[in-house]
Amino acid sequence: MASTETTRAWLAALDVPGGLLEKYDRPGPRYTSYPPAPFWTDHFDPEEFYQACRRADAAGTPVSLYVHIPFCESLCLFCACNVAIRKDRRVVEPYLDALREEMTSVAGFISRDRAVVQLHWGGGTPTYLSPAQMEDLFGDLQRRFRLADDAELGVEVDPRVTTPEHLETLRRLGFNRLSMGIQDFDPDVQQAVHRVQTFEQTQQIVQCARQLRFASINVDLMYGLPRQTVSGFSATLDHVLTLAPDRIALFSYAHVPWLRKQQGSFAHLLPSNREKFRIFRQAIERLLEAGYVYIGMDHFARPDDELARAQSQRTLHRNFQGYSTRAGADLYGLGASAISRVADVYVQNDRNVERYQERVRSTGWALIRGYRLSADDRIRGAVISRLLCHAFVSKAEMEEEFGIEFDRYFARELEALTELEQDGLVVHNKAEIAITPRGRIFMRNVAMVFDRYLQSAAAQPRFSRTL
Repeated sequence: MASTETTRAWLAALDVPGGLLEKYDRPGPRYTSYPPAPFWTDHFDPEEFYQACRRADAAGTPVSLYVHIPFCESLCLFCACNVAIRKDRRVVEPYLDALREEMTSVAGFISRDRAVVQLHWGGGTPTYLSPAQMEDLFGDLQRRFRLADDAELGVEVDPRVTTPEHLETLRRLGFNRLSMGIQDFDPDVQQAVHRVQTFEQTQQIVQCARQLRFASINVDLMYGLPRQTVSGFSATLDHVLTLAPDRIALFSYAHVPWLRKQQGSFAHLLPSNREKFRIFRQAIERLLEAGYVYIGMDHFARPDDELARAQSQRTLHRNFQGYSTRAGADLYGLGASAISRVADVYVQNDRNVERYQERVRSTGWALIRGYRLSADDRIRGAVISRLLCHAFVSKAEMEEEFGIEFDRYFARELEALTELEQDGLVVHNKAEIAITPRGRIFMRNVAMVFDRYLQSAAAQPRFSRTL
């Protein structure tokens, strides 16, 4: 459990003047990649990715696999993920056929002596598949890739459609981590976002997962949703703490109606920026007092959880699933919209299910966009990652790793950092840059200082707000 002194420091840091909220609550990336995905190019030569795969295979790096199952029975209005709403489950088999073909293409670049240390099924709703289909999909993966004995096998489940048989099948296959969406248990909020999910439904799935001895259970909450209030979310937190999850993701609702038109239907019901922050502040206070460690940005974990240990040991990193404990692995994404990062190259698959299937049937691949990192991208990405994962950057470590003179290389950024230092968000000295407890609330803003693309792009993409 966090020390009383540490908790007091956090609680004091949450007393943020309204002027700072207004100043720093502005659009910015979430930095699951650097550069952020909107800056990648559609004019990307797939051969660059294939060459990166060959380099990774020659280096023998460990492997992380992500499998995207895009299907959902109904649309949650807050959702900005790549989903396909399908009532007719006959869509599953053609999609699984395409996944098998794509797996074969990817496996051709991964020798059997490279172990898969992390496998994650996301969506959409992976438990949209039947237990038999999940078993078939897992068998297809096992035949093409070698899973490490201690691999982290995670899956996202929706308590509204997940059955005990789903969980029993997943556990028998070796899955050891579950993540489930809650967002808010308030009935008014659930009605507004078209996601009605009772506490009893969720509790039943958590209890079943505990009985099956899943090693870690994560729940997702969201603040800033329509009709959400401090008192209503307090009741949600009461229920969540009863469930006692190992990890909690507390996401800021991303209002992006220019990308997701359905969000425009409830724009008039959203809480004010200050009310939204009060909900966030209350949640941090409650979770800290309950003994969770604030990992950063939007994640909390029990002190004995692998995520908290990875942060204390400085092995934590970020990828497209958020914070991750398996640093150093190349990520291979499978399925519609899936993203890969291999060596110094990012690529993304076609987002549309039907086009994805057609592309894979034709060529074995569905790549539509990508990006190859420059030397400057790698340096800036390392700074941003260390700020978000560890809340500080050692200048000496950066200089040794990248052969730069830190203060000279980032002269303009350090000048811009002065304002954040005056506002109490960072401490900067000759040796390091450290984010203060108050600055943890504004981590994305601190990272944005080092983002060359935000500094120089003439036509800026539109991002969600940072708070």
